[in-house]
Amino acid sequence: MGDRAWMKIGTRGSPLALAQAYETRRLLAAAHGIPEERIELVIIKTSGDMILDRALSEAGGKGLFTKELDIAQLDGSIDIAVHSSKDLPTRLPDGLDMAGFLPREDVRDCFLSPRATSLATLAPGSLVGTASLRRQAMVRRLRPDLRIGLLRGNVQTRLAKLESGECDATLLALAGLKRLGLAAHATEILSEEDFLPAVGQGAIGISVRSDDHETSVRLGAILDPDTGFALTLERAFLRVLDGSCRTPIAGLARVNGGHVSFRGQILRVDGTECYETKLTGSVEDAERLGVQAGQDLLARAPADILAH
Repeated sequence: MGDRAWMKIGTRGSPLALAQAYETRRLLAAAHGIPEERIELVIIKTSGDMILDRALSEAGGKGLFTKELDIAQLDGSIDIAVHSSKDLPTRLPDGLDMAGFLPREDVRDCFLSPRATSLATLAPGSLVGTASLRRQAMVRRLRPDLRIGLLRGNVQTRLAKLESGECDATLLALAGLKRLGLAAHATEILSEEDFLPAVGQGAIGISVRSDDHETSVRLGAILDPDTGFALTLERAFLRVLDGSCRTPIAGLARVNGGHVSFRGQILRVDGTECYETKLTGSVEDAERLGVQAGQDLLARAPADILAH
């Protein structure tokens, strides 16, 4: 590369992860007036990328997509790591902090099927493929007559499996399809009312070493404060519920001016029960509001819902 890299960005190697890392690099280069080539992308294979035969909830949960990136960051191989925020554990390892988040993309889920124009019109008994317990529970809540099967792999892999007939329909985050230029594949965009998104959905999160002040300052030029407030609340909510991949949990914070409104849910995996909380407050209280929302659901939902 000749010159030493101005910054090294760590990323997973999936097309979506790379799209997010390229977006981060483009924004950084533009904000600081440097050529993109001076920002190096370092592709790191994670445990989550290698485990494709079972649900992540059975293999160890969210940290599977971040552990190897964390190690590379702590040993100095990379300066920052770019993450899909919904893959992030609620607590980062000692020595790492969330620097912040890029402006959030569309938070909604979408329904994809070659066999029906909407989830409502999918034939009874059809097989819906998804790896997300949240999406499974929400589908079962609305359409208990459908079958649910495991569908893992990156976005392109899932689209190919759908086309080949492995399942009749699937659900994906619209943000990911948009970042990959594949939004036209969405058959129906699902309403937040029926399909509250995963915590962090649509937001790109950037982690940094706690002692790396220079990199934190450089990142400040591209981070979005409102997305930061929303994610602080959502992640505090998830942390209180100890949200692993083993419980269907949904939550969305929206910032408007100096205020934030939040809606959160816990569902039973079979979709038969759903507990919801709503609150609003000042963005300065985002962390406390998230804790309050989580505690509200803990107090009202049966303990065995969280035991899955």
